Amino acid sequence: MPTRRDFLASAAALSTFPLLAQGPAKLPPAIAALPNRAHEAVPITPRERQGRADKARALMVEQRLAAVVITGGTSLAYFTGIRGGQSERLFAWILPANAPPYIVCPSFEESRMTEQLASIPDGSLTRIYTWNEDDDPYDLLVKHLPFGTIALDERVQFVFANRIQLADPNRKIISAIPVISGCRQIKSPAELALMQLANDITLSVYKAAWQSARPGMSNEDFSSLCALGYKQSGVQGEASCQVGEWSALPHGSPRPQVIREGQVVLIDDGCSVQGYQSDISRSFVYGKPTDKQKQVFDIVHQAQAAALAAAASGVRCHAIDDAARKVIAAAGFGPDYKTFTHRVGHGIGMNGHEWPYLVRGNDTPLQIGMCFSDEPGIYLPGEFGIRLEDDWHLTAQGGVLFTPQSPSLEHPFG
Repeated sequence: MPTRRDFLASAAALSTFPLLAQGPAKLPPAIAALPNRAHEAVPITPRERQGRADKARALMVEQRLAAVVITGGTSLAYFTGIRGGQSERLFAWILPANAPPYIVCPSFEESRMTEQLASIPDGSLTRIYTWNEDDDPYDLLVKHLPFGTIALDERVQFVFANRIQLADPNRKIISAIPVISGCRQIKSPAELALMQLANDITLSVYKAAWQSARPGMSNEDFSSLCALGYKQSGVQGEASCQVGEWSALPHGSPRPQVIREGQVVLIDDGCSVQGYQSDISRSFVYGKPTDKQKQVFDIVHQAQAAALAAAASGVRCHAIDDAARKVIAAAGFGPDYKTFTHRVGHGIGMNGHEWPYLVRGNDTPLQIGMCFSDEPGIYLPGEFGIRLEDDWHLTAQGGVLFTPQSPSLEHPFG
């Protein structure tokens, strides 16, 4: 599913050019002071990935599934550590419930896959079945499937899913979301540590960019400062920046903007550490904010705190959204989605947006180890918008933020 990060990625990439061209000798002091923290990231171990596959198998047995089929993308990296996107060529890792995994890949990928067998679940037992450019890989895939229903990862392209079904028309094929999300939505201590590092880096980069920017700069200049900060920190990241009336658009605008004193500046997005994401928003004003801007900020701040306070094991996902929306509506900015135009949060992990979602109607119970964004906002078309976003995870004691709430428009980082 495209996110605001995807929506603005090309604009953000282009925006980094003006400041990057100046070279490292001219980095603003606050950016130059950022330490490289890439060495702090502890990679996920093969042993943990084996545990993930074992859990997936247990869920498959519960749901009477014969196998799960995963193609290129996040779930493949999650279970195997194999990273790569999808192309028109079928590459698939198949995890049967009661048999060793196997891989179906183009013949020219066999050597590369063989190299990785030592670090993937049941690698010593994994078979690699290859196909040449004029072969039918779908017949090869279904030929080795065990009897029974199979489930496809949600990111399997339709063209792949359709061809698998045509190759085995009597086979029942369903979604693997209950299995994949059943594994991925509960984060281990190692995953939480990587997410904590990603969030810490993002907040430090935002603060350095805020200290380095000034009125008169463009929103692209601000995004460029963040890009420099992430590079200095040793990670991949980006930031969108919206100013004034454009901050009232939750996903922003590609239109060129200039930062002015007294106008709201809304920054958003994050970085990736060993594949784990952060997603933070800050709203601030250079100079003196108006009473209305401060009022809206305070209401959004209260809504963010109310959402976090509502979190506990067993609480339904919708209750977190309900808590934030109640604060905003009670302050006169309702009803419903009138000014708070989106859900309060989404799951986050190896994808910036993943299951489960904190939205009305979602009765999924919270479980310890789940991670979410907490991002209420009030958007006033033609004026300004304010969103505050921090990521959090659920513990036995309740919700815990990875980063502290922003205290004010004038001092967004305390």
